[in-house]
Formats: sequence, C-alpha cells, structure tokens
Amino acid sequence: MTSEKSTEYGRLEPMLAALEALVRCESPSEDLEACTEVVRLASDIATRVLGVPAQIKTIEGRPVFWWGSEKPEVLILAHLDTVWPHGSFQPVWDIQGDVLRGPGTFDMKAGFIQALYALKGIEGPVALVATTDEETGSRASKALIQELSASAKAVLVLEASLDGKVKTGRKGTAMYQIKVIGLASHAGLEPEKGVNATTEIAHAILALGKLENSEHGTTVVPTLLRSGNTTNTVPDLAVLDIDARSFSQAELERVDREIKALTAVNPAARLEITGGLNRPPLQPSSTKALYERAEKVAAAIGMKPLGCAEVGGASDGNFAAAAGAQVLDGLGAVGGGAHAPSEWVSISSMQERSDFLHALIKDILSKDLVS
Repeated sequence: MTSEKSTEYGRLEPMLAALEALVRCESPSEDLEACTEVVRLASDIATRVLGVPAQIKTIEGRPVFWWGSEKPEVLILAHLDTVWPHGSFQPVWDIQGDVLRGPGTFDMKAGFIQALYALKGIEGPVALVATTDEETGSRASKALIQELSASAKAVLVLEASLDGKVKTGRKGTAMYQIKVIGLASHAGLEPEKGVNATTEIAHAILALGKLENSEHGTTVVPTLLRSGNTTNTVPDLAVLDIDARSFSQAELERVDREIKALTAVNPAARLEITGGLNRPPLQPSSTKALYERAEKVAAAIGMKPLGCAEVGGASDGNFAAAAGAQVLDGLGAVGGGAHAPSEWVSISSMQERSDFLHALIKDILSKDLVS
C-alpha cells in the first residue's frame, strides 16, 4: 500500500504525512548537516501541528529541537538521529496494511510525532526536547538532559515500546576501544620478526568473554574489529570496539576496571585502551510511581493495561534517572526491529498512544507524584 492510500486511516492522515516527511529526511547521527536539517524540518512540523515553532538550539556543537517551557515540570525526551546511513534502508517509506517501514520509524521518529500531537491543547510547563546524538552515546546532550531532569516533576521518554509495554528498567552501558600496536613483517619470509596484532587482539577477545556475569545481566560484547593491511603481511595494528552493559552499576564499574587493566600476552605488543562508562542503569525504583500512574490513566481512557519490561538497551532516560528524576520510558511507537532491516511501526497504534500520552501529561500536571 502506498502513502497516497493512507487516507483510509482518517485522523491519522496528518500524523502519517508528518512522519513521512521526517523519515524521508534521513538523519544518521554522524552527519551533522543531515541532523541540522531534520531538526529544522521538525520545527516546521511543530509549527503546523501546534501553531508555535520550536527553538533550534546548538548544544556542544549539536542541533537540538526544543519546544515549550525553558524550565519544564514535565520533560518529554526524544531523539531525531538514527543508526541508518543515507540510502541504506530501502525503500525509505513503505506501507503494507498496518505495517509502516522506514529508517528510524520505530527508533524513534514515530514516537516524536506521537509526542507532538499529544501536546495539542496542553497548557503548562511542558517541553519536548529532541536531541541528535542519542544513538552515539549522547555525549553532547548528556549535561542538558541531566540539568532539565533534575528540576522536572516527571521525565517521559518517547523511545519505542516493547510490544506495547513501557520500559521500567534499562541496563547501564559502557563503550571501549582496544588498539593493539604490533610490528609488521613478511608473513612468508620472516613472520617471526613481526608482532602479530591479530593474534594479540584474539587473546583480548577471549579475556573479555570471562568478564560477563549472567546474574546481573552483565554482557561484554566485542563488536567492530579491524586488523591487518595485506594478506601476506604480519599485521601491525588491530582495533576492537566493545559494548558492555549491566543492570548493576557495581558490575559496570568492575568491568571498567578489568578492561582497563588488560595487558598484552606478547610483551612486544602494546595495548592502548580508551573509553569508559556511558549511561548508568535505569532502576525500577525511578519508574515505579510514574508506571503506576500511567496504568491508572490508561484504564481511565479505556486502554488495555500497558504492561512493563526491563530491557538491555539504554536511552537518555538513564541520564534522567541518574539526575534524580521520576522517569517512564518506552512511551513511543508500537512495532519492532530497532536497528534492523525489519524496522516497522504499527500505524493503527499511533493515535491511541498519542492520546494516552496527552492524558498522562495532563494528569501529571494536575497532581503531585508520590515517589
């Protein structure tokens, strides 16, 4: 089904048109020009939907969409960057029945559009802030998120749901890079004169596997690996990226110490280890009050129970909770396939999720939270 046939969705047609424009404006995190363009577009969409344009701020060199209060009691967090390089997700926009596919639809441009429409008719100290570096660790926006969250009554994160469930816990994350400096030599004539960086990085990979702890959901995953120059040369350089996660902050700190203490098996090789802790865990204690309120609001408007889940992925909600805020995550799209070629959104769920968010914001503004 093509986008022209979306009229059958009635109330959803303007929402889908806005989402289509946002998705077609591809915005990989590393492309600063593309991220700037998507924020400009989002501000234009906000003007059409809400009658008031968003501010476009530059925070630590990155563009940020900011609509609403400068000191919000209810902070709605989103991001407009995606993991998809230009042209890597084809087709860019496709509808088949209730399934909408496109780069960043699920993670998380649909959630952003749902938030915009949820703000229609809302009065009070509310802000929707959407960053452009979430997928790469939020280095530029971390301080802003923590500052706003520290004084907010509630922080609502429009990351995608888990089969409709909101997210009440997330693992903390850490990212590292190990660089092995070896020595090149001819692989056939005199391999013994070289220092093999590939062999050394293999030892490091095996050591990393021993750092995992299933009791706390601690994972230490070697991801991107680059090594060698030619097939007949002992490689003099190997570079390994590592993704570490855990529900326990103490576990993250243990892994951090042990990774940074790694040494080369071959004394002639040299290790350079960079990186460290990124996001702390989002603990259920930071989400309990808002989750209970959200279920009451859902029931009041005739929705079925939301349900909740603790997940391995991290978000800017982790930073918000670390700042002391009450947080509820996973309020965005219903669908699946984040970061995968199967990424999709359920069209029929978008209006209901937006209406629910509208009701939740009004409820939070009208009453105090009980932590």
